[in-house]
Parts: sequence; C-alpha cells; structure tokens
Amino acid sequence: MSITRRQMLSTAAAAPFLAGAGAGRARAAAENLGPSSARFKRFTLGDMEVTTILAGTRTVPDPQSIFGLNVPAETFAEVSEAAFIPADRAQFFFTPTVVHTGQELILFDTGLNGQATAEALSAAGYATDQFDKVVISHMHGDHIGGLMTEGSPTFARAQYMTGQKEFDAFAKAENEGFEKNVRPLAEKMTFLDDGGTIAPGITAKAAFGHTPGHMAFQLESQGEGLLLAVDFANHYLWSLAYPDWEVRFDQDKEMAAKTRRALLDMLAAEKMPFIGYHMPFPALGYVAREGDRYRYVPESYQTMLDA
Repeated sequence: MSITRRQMLSTAAAAPFLAGAGAGRARAAAENLGPSSARFKRFTLGDMEVTTILAGTRTVPDPQSIFGLNVPAETFAEVSEAAFIPADRAQFFFTPTVVHTGQELILFDTGLNGQATAEALSAAGYATDQFDKVVISHMHGDHIGGLMTEGSPTFARAQYMTGQKEFDAFAKAENEGFEKNVRPLAEKMTFLDDGGTIAPGITAKAAFGHTPGHMAFQLESQGEGLLLAVDFANHYLWSLAYPDWEVRFDQDKEMAAKTRRALLDMLAAEKMPFIGYHMPFPALGYVAREGDRYRYVPESYQTMLDA
C-alpha cells in the first residue's frame, strides 16, 4: 500500500489533535492531587551543611490585623495588589533550620509541635535523636512548640541553648507555652548573651524588639556568611519591605522597627543571604535597598553553583 505526500501531510497535521484527545482521556482518569510544596532545602555554606525544613504552613485571614497596624487599609491594599498578593489572606510558613557543622548537628527552633517537626526532619533525612544541640531564638509558641512530644523531650540527646534575657523574661511571665515546653528543660539549658558562641563559626546576635531577648544567629565558614534572622521581619512585603509598619506580635514595636532597619541595612550592604523563619519557603533570600525601603530577593540558584 502506498501513501501519497498529501496523505502524509494530512496525517501529520492531525497528530497533535489525536494525541490531545488521548491525553485528555488520561487526565480525566487521574485524580486531582492538590497543591504541593517542597519539604526541605539543603545547601552548603563553606564547610557547613544547612537545611531548612517546612514544619508547617497555613492560610491566615485578615492579615492587616497582624501587619501594617499603623497604615490605612487603602495603603495596605495598594501595596498588596502591586505585589500580586491578596490583602485579605496570607500564607504563613514555619521554618526551623538544621546546621551540620561537621562536628555537631544543630537545630534552630522547633516549629509548632513535636510530631510535625519530627516528620519534616525525617523527610529531610534526620532523626530527632541525632541532634547534639537545639537552639531557641525566642519563646513564641511556633518556635518552642516542638520541644516536647506528649510530655517528653522530642530531642532526647540534645543540649539546649537560648538567650539569657529571653529566658528570664518568659520565666516570670506565666506563659503557658513556656511552662509546658521550656521549663521542663531548664536544667539542660545553656544561656547565651549577645555575641555568645553556639559552635565554632556560629554566633548569637541580639535582635531585640520582637520579644525582649529575641536572637538572630550569624554563620561563618570558609569566608561565606549567612544570617539566621528568625522573626526580625515576619513577612517579605508587609514587614521587610516596610520596616516601620507595626506588627501585632512585636512586643516593643519601636525597638523591633529599629532592629529591622539595622539588620536590613547590614544584609543589603554585605549582600549576605539570610533565612527568615516566616519567609516563603524555602525561606532563603537576600535584601536589596531601594531608597527608604527594602526588597526581598528570593534565592534562585546561587546555592547550587559549583565552587
């Protein structure tokens, strides 16, 4: 049987439609699986290995009840629209960080609850009993909630570290989360002041305002630097880009704004990457200075480049 050139061209022209019809049937037979997100991101910083883990995420309504308390609703809406995000909903992310120094495995903050954090760590290849140290930046529930699981320490082998000023403030605050999750571990705590050493190349840095003793953490290895900035800015737009916008969860709003500007200026000037606990996952990015404001620049492939 012979095929003419015209028949060949006709068959070729129809092929995409035939393929599309078949693909359509296949798609109809598959279930919608819903939105997805990566659970962890791992990269190297000099001799250190750093992993961010997604310990939780949720949608929160009415974000201006949290951010931009001192700005008009119209301004909040305009800024949000210009950034292509809704003004009536926000996605919150909770991102503990694992640092492997080569000598120790260290976890910074523990998420909302022990089980969820253990599952996120497992997805990244870690078991809770592997950790040598657990460092708490401050005593809010989404950072200390994973310290205990069903009344027992989640990280059974770990030494615990936190800021002295933060511990002292919450120890007399009659805070339920502190009493449940931190107080039982007090005898295993090592206390830090500004400039205190967590491990070689990891230094505590005062970042007060969000809470009385809120800490950030500076990492340095082989000439590379990174700031675990934690909650100095709780949203990439409504807090970081507008550091003077008041945030409900900042205990001392004036000091928190001053701390934000100081850290943002440092990050922008040094072009240093940072991890923000509530930044869009994987929570790693940079800061660009734009006049009196700042811009969050998410990490793209910088950490993937060969040395």
